[in-house]
Parts: sequence; structure tokens; C-alpha cells
Amino acid sequence: MNRSVAKIALSAATYHIDKPYDYLIPSSDTELALPGVRVMVPFGRGNKKIEGVILSVVTESQYGKLKSIASFVDEKPLLNDENIKLAFWMSDRFFCTVYDALRVMLPAKMSPKRKIKEREYKKAADSEIILNDEQNKVYNELEKLLDNKKPEAALLYGITGSGKTQVYLKLIEKTLQLGKSAIVLVPEIALTPQTVKIFSSHFGQAVAVFHSALATGQRHDEWTRIHSGEVRVVIGTRSAVFAPLSDIGLIVIDEEQEHTYKSESSPRYHAREIAKYRVTKSNALLLLSSATPSVDSMYAAKTGKYKLFHLLNRYNEKGLPPVLIADMKTELANGNGTTISSVLRSELEKNLSSGEQSILFINRRGTSPLVACGECGYTFKCRNCSVSMTYHSANGRLLCHYCGFSLKTSDNCPECSGKLKFIGAGTQKIEAELLDIFPGTGIIRMDADTTTRKDSHDKLLSSFRKKEAQILLGTQMVTKGLDFENVTLVGVLSADLSLYMSDYRANEKSFSLITQVVGRSGRGEKPGRAVIQTFTPGHKVISLASKQDYDGFYESEIALRKALGSPPVNDLIAVNIISPDESKVIKSSVAIKNALQNYFRGIKEIKLLGPAPAVVSKVSNKYRYRLLINCANNKKVRETIAHTVREFMRDSLCRGVTVFADADTYD
Repeated sequence: MNRSVAKIALSAATYHIDKPYDYLIPSSDTELALPGVRVMVPFGRGNKKIEGVILSVVTESQYGKLKSIASFVDEKPLLNDENIKLAFWMSDRFFCTVYDALRVMLPAKMSPKRKIKEREYKKAADSEIILNDEQNKVYNELEKLLDNKKPEAALLYGITGSGKTQVYLKLIEKTLQLGKSAIVLVPEIALTPQTVKIFSSHFGQAVAVFHSALATGQRHDEWTRIHSGEVRVVIGTRSAVFAPLSDIGLIVIDEEQEHTYKSESSPRYHAREIAKYRVTKSNALLLLSSATPSVDSMYAAKTGKYKLFHLLNRYNEKGLPPVLIADMKTELANGNGTTISSVLRSELEKNLSSGEQSILFINRRGTSPLVACGECGYTFKCRNCSVSMTYHSANGRLLCHYCGFSLKTSDNCPECSGKLKFIGAGTQKIEAELLDIFPGTGIIRMDADTTTRKDSHDKLLSSFRKKEAQILLGTQMVTKGLDFENVTLVGVLSADLSLYMSDYRANEKSFSLITQVVGRSGRGEKPGRAVIQTFTPGHKVISLASKQDYDGFYESEIALRKALGSPPVNDLIAVNIISPDESKVIKSSVAIKNALQNYFRGIKEIKLLGPAPAVVSKVSNKYRYRLLINCANNKKVRETIAHTVREFMRDSLCRGVTVFADADTYD
């Protein structure tokens, strides 16, 4: 007897038991049971109702007794065949469940009955896109790739202020003329409002914005507008790469080097890889763009995988800002124990007197990253994590930036009653120092503590653009993409901070951050300059960044990567082992390594590194170890790793232990 059966991806199916599950379709609901529809089904011995997504409908099942679908969440499919194929590809590529992959393609808590709120994006009267000769030359070559009717990938390497955005606008204009749609990704939510204003001024109602900071209702509205075909241009952060556009002709990834394009929770995808998949299926153009391209992307361009294009001059025809180096060792020797060097102080005074604005960058929030006793050496460690707690003067508390645990602090050591010392500086302490030096100066602080409210990024940046403050102080959200004509000074306060991290990308991250933030200066008619404060002025990365010498940095860095066999020369896949019981983590790590050594025996191209504690070895009372596989990230290698993880998770040894693999690991 034939029966209608739905194969369903289930939310409750963990990675080691992930597969399509068969459920009977009630005879009264056969018309609703279509691939891409969400349903509620009973699962497990208790028949708890859980969500699932129909993957396909068949007339036979290998199983005799089946449970029935309990109810339908959607009246019509929200996901199509392309989405489902992408989910299966992601499951293989990023070691995730099919349901997890499908989940990121939909906005959270989506209601099919919500009424869509209309949005107003006004198109300017003067929306003509004008390119200079250099931009036009690059555009003409990219236009050919857009017309190719086959998948293409290109890297646009343009110095800060060279006008890369105008090239995107012209390409999107051409894409729309071809009857196709476009996606533009930006790395930070802070950049989204500015980018949306630029693009909506040219394309009006055809533009939608999509990012995680939108309220649930807003995400629903924008997703529905995109899904209905009303929208043809989508702008957003990482998740916007899944926007349900049809006939994609162009995907742009701005500031493509940024780590924020990599998801740190399942599915642990990189937006660049999703974009590659989508342009391949749509015969579209992928344009990666940056003033400091990732070493991976430049290597791909140099080896012929991407086409490479250059913008070597600033759009305003001004030179790059000259850079002054402030040696903080000399500052200390001269009796200056503050965070603001005499060099930077002098330059800030000039800007304040002339009515020009300044941007100051330090990649650390809070007041002091370390509080210690000057007598016994006691330091405040988080009780849940293996990190020091950061002092925040705004509320007088010590805070763990990993788990959120906080403590009220006092002036004396809890061990010996000695006097506590507040060591180092974050954004809060620097703000206080600036107000001491320049009383009454308008200062806007942008960090994770000041940007939690809705639209806070946009409000802070709008205030600075209106010149309601003279100094913008912030973490890395102020380093890229921002364009303020009146900013003529940039200060990098602790250029050494990221140089000595336990990360093979430490040099790359440091060079990019410094170069990007220096590039915020002098973007208007007034010439700009920058000050880099460092304890190691002779460090090669500091020297190259001060000269804005990306080519010199790349040649030096790729030589090192080749010598070490690090990405992009080889790939790195991490297997992470986590548990509240450290002994279990160690035993599990060794067991997994032994299994992988057995599978990869005799393959010289594959090296196992570790297992070893993660850089932060304990977070939220869970110990973290990792095993790195230096290899070629191909299907056979991934299948072997996936099989090992699944087999281990089925073993009784793994009770209380979480194991997951992470392709394209970033450290």
C-alpha cells in the first residue's frame, strides 16, 4: 500500500545521529507537505513535539511503523530546492546538521502571519555614479566578468579611500540592468547604516538590509520583502549571504579579510565559502574587496584562482596620511605614564584648535585589563574561565568578557589587604584620561558597552558626523569603512596588542587593523596624518603598516606561511573537545587523535598537531582542548574526520563531552 512519507531534518537531531527522518503525512494535509515547509513532529520515547523541515516527499519507507506529522508551521514553502541542496553541502563542508544549515537561512521566530511593515528608501535626484579614470578601467574589466554567464571570482585590492564603493555601485547598476540581483556584505553592524544610505540613495526601494541586530519583526519584514521578489539588492553582515534572492548576478564582500565573516557557532561557515557556492550555482560574479586583502585571498589571486584588480590612488587625489611613530618606552623614560603619548597629545591639540576631528583606536574595552595586588601579586581571575577579569569604571565592577561573571571591586587585596593596582588601559580609562587632559571636549566612545541598544551604532556615528563631538574613541568597529571628511587625525593607541597572540594570523590581523584605521584620516579635502603608539617601533609589521606597504607585508608573510605550512599553503581543520571534567577532555582528545592517526597512517601530507589546551582553556566552567589537522581540505579528509567524530560521540566514553570539527579554523 502506497503512503505519503516526508523525509524531515529535525532540530533535535545532534550531529552524530543526523539524517532525514521518515514521518507519515496525514491524508488531509498532503497538499501542505512540500519540501521547504516547517513542521512539528513527535520525537523520541516521550514524543516531545519538535520542529523540522521537510526535505522531500516519497511514497515508500524502509521503516514499517512511522509516526505522523503533528502540525504544519508554514502554509507554503519558505525554503526551495536550492536552499536544501546548499544545506546538504554545508553539512559536509562545515561539519553541521542539515537542520542547523537550514535554520540560518531563515530569520529567528518567523511568523507566517505577520503583516509586512513598509520601509522608505528614497532614491536621490543626483544618483548618477561617476567614476574616475582608474575606477572606470577596473569597472570595465569587472563588467566583462559580470557578462560572462559563468561563475567568476575577483579580488579588488584598493588602498583606503580609493573609491571601491563607487565601483560596487556601478557593478550593481549593471547587474540590475541585466535583470539580476546583488548581495553586498559588510563586516560590522556599525557599517550597515552608512552603507544602506549610500546604496538606497541610488537604488531606492530595491534595497533591503539584513543583519543580526535587527529586531525579530524587522528581520521578518526584510526577509519577506526579499523572498517575495520586491527586493533586488541586499546589504548586511555575514548572515545576509543567505538572503533568499533569485537570479543572483553579483555578490560583493567588502573588507573581505575580516574574521567576522566566519561563524563561531554551528554551522561554523565562512561567508566567503557560501558566496562561492551561490555564484557557482547562479553563474554570477563574486567580488572580494579590501585595502588589506587576507593572505588567503591574495594567494588565491596570485596563483590564478581569482582575477586581481588594483586601485592605487585615493579618489580625492590626495596622498595617504603620513604616520608619526610614538615610542612608548621613551615616553615612560621621560615620565609620561599615561596612555596618551606627548606626540599624540600635541596632534590632538592642533585638531581641537582648528575644529577638525580625530579617531582614536584601541582594541580593548573597559578600564583596566588587569587588577593586581602590588604586595602579594594576587590577580582577579574569573571563577568560571581561565582569564583575568577586566575592571569597568562605569559600574565599579570586574567583568569577565567570556562568560559575563562580575564582581564588585574594592581598593584592597582580598588576600593580604594590600593596595590594588589597576594595570593597562581600555576604552573607558582612555576616555577618562582624555577628559582630564582636554576638559569639556566632546568624546564619543564606541565599544561593546556603548552599542548594545537598538540603532546605537547609527546614532553614535551620526552624532560624530554632525560634529557634535571632536573625538571618536573605539575598538575595532571604528577601524574600517567609516568615511568622515572632517577627520584629519587617527591615533592607534596600543599597536602591539594583537602582535603576540597565539595565532598564526597575528601579524596579518595587526597589519590590517593598523592600516585600516590609519586610512580613516584625510579622506576629505583636508590632508590627514596618523600617530601609532608602540613599545616595539622596530617591529617589521609596525614598520610596514606605518608605510601602508601591503605588498611588502604580503611577501614577508607568505614566505613565513610557506615555511610553516600554514594556510593558505595548507588547510587547518580543528577538532574541539569540551567538558566540565578536564580528565575526560584529555582522555577523549587522546582517543580521537589515536583514531585519526590510524585512519591517516602513511599519508605524509597530513599532520596532526596536539591535542593541547585552547588559547583560553576554560570558559563557563568547561575545559577546552583542540586537535589540529594540517591537510588539504578535501571531501575524503572531511568524511574521515566526520566519521571519527560521529563514532566517538556514539561511544560511552563521550558522555559529558562535546566534540565538534571546525573547517577553516581561524587560530
